[in-house]
Amino acid sequence: MAPSSPPSPPITDNSDPERRLREAEDRLRDAIEELQRRQRRAAAHAFQNLHHHNNLDSPPCDHGPDESCIAHAIGNLCQTFLLSYGVRVGIGILLRAFKLARRQSYSSLLDLKQLVSEKDLMVREEACRIGLLFGGFTGSYHALRCLFRKLRKKETPVNAILAGSVAGFSILALNDSNRRRTLALYLLARLAQCAYNSAKSKNKFHLWGSHWRHGDSLLFSLSCAQVMYAFVMRPESLPKSYQDFIQKTGPVAAPVYRAVRDSCRGHPVDVASLHAFLSRRGKSDYVKLEEFPSIIPCSIIHAGTNSCLAHEVNATSATFKKTFPLYFSLTFVPFVVLHLQKFTAAPFRTFWFAVKGAVRSTAFLSAFVGIFQAVICLHRKVASKDHKLVYWIAGGISALSVLLEKKARRGELALYVLPRSVDSLWYILVNRHLLPKIRNAEVCCFVTLH
Repeated sequence: MAPSSPPSPPITDNSDPERRLREAEDRLRDAIEELQRRQRRAAAHAFQNLHHHNNLDSPPCDHGPDESCIAHAIGNLCQTFLLSYGVRVGIGILLRAFKLARRQSYSSLLDLKQLVSEKDLMVREEACRIGLLFGGFTGSYHALRCLFRKLRKKETPVNAILAGSVAGFSILALNDSNRRRTLALYLLARLAQCAYNSAKSKNKFHLWGSHWRHGDSLLFSLSCAQVMYAFVMRPESLPKSYQDFIQKTGPVAAPVYRAVRDSCRGHPVDVASLHAFLSRRGKSDYVKLEEFPSIIPCSIIHAGTNSCLAHEVNATSATFKKTFPLYFSLTFVPFVVLHLQKFTAAPFRTFWFAVKGAVRSTAFLSAFVGIFQAVICLHRKVASKDHKLVYWIAGGISALSVLLEKKARRGELALYVLPRSVDSLWYILVNRHLLPKIRNAEVCCFVTLH
């Protein structure tokens, strides 16, 4: 019997591994060619910059050789102006829409004459001034930085300092000295924050308690204590717009605050005007006041209700209704204007986040008002004589409502209120001749800080 032949090897198909290997080689070859092209473009760009540098004997500008310095500055000016103008006008239109909706005039929301009329929406000049402030600063800063770079033939931090200082005169676009002072003080607070954070990161300097978890809330509380004291006892130390905002947000009328102020200072209270105010409010069973009362009672502080608890609840609820449109506008409009692509990609998600943020911020402010009124009423339950320090303490305690806000927002709020409290304290000290009065100090401060 013939021996059987050996078994033949199994047949395999090597086409698939070979195909994947060829594809991998092709991808590697394409990647190498793309890397070489990028290297050639980078070398050409570096050669152009070197040639430009050799010809002008000055370092290249940040905006690149394809754009002139003038065009770059004008472009930044126009872009920043339009963004600032759009944000301010958008907030005004949205607040106007809320006002019309509150009156249940829903059909007027589609009437442009009522929605954006000059009579009811007086933000045109203000929006232009804000646009000129930020647009003028941005455009002039870039133009001056390019100019100093060419004149000094080098790029150093001195160029940025000089350009920012000169561009800081754009604050003159605001015709209100109080607003200029507010902006300058806010910038001062930001500068102090940056300098402190830099020193702390390098272990050169840090304040005691800076590691506290709620240090920002403490700073906000101290700032609010000064602001609320100033509002009750020294309202002239606050700008008129700031006074109006606090007055409209709170439930106590201006004549009552005036009587409280006179009582704390030992001045005679204008009993006739106070009685006339209470009569207009329909309050006929109020306590008869003397010309020199030791304290203004709760029956006059909240003349609309006899219950202190009901007064605090009503004040909190009313504040929420009044301020929600403002916070929603401040949250929604800037995001839409500055991040239009994100908004168009997910409009409902943006709207929902704006509502959530507005509710949280409004709850914080409403709780602030309710707690402030509660402290005032509590003091009248346990004391028979008023003192101006009570309103400083009430402002500090009510500011603890900031804990309702996000952690990141607490520091922002503290830096927002701190300049106003410092400005108020500065005014009081100057008024008492403890500090010198400097004319146009806000312009000098703004220019120097930039």
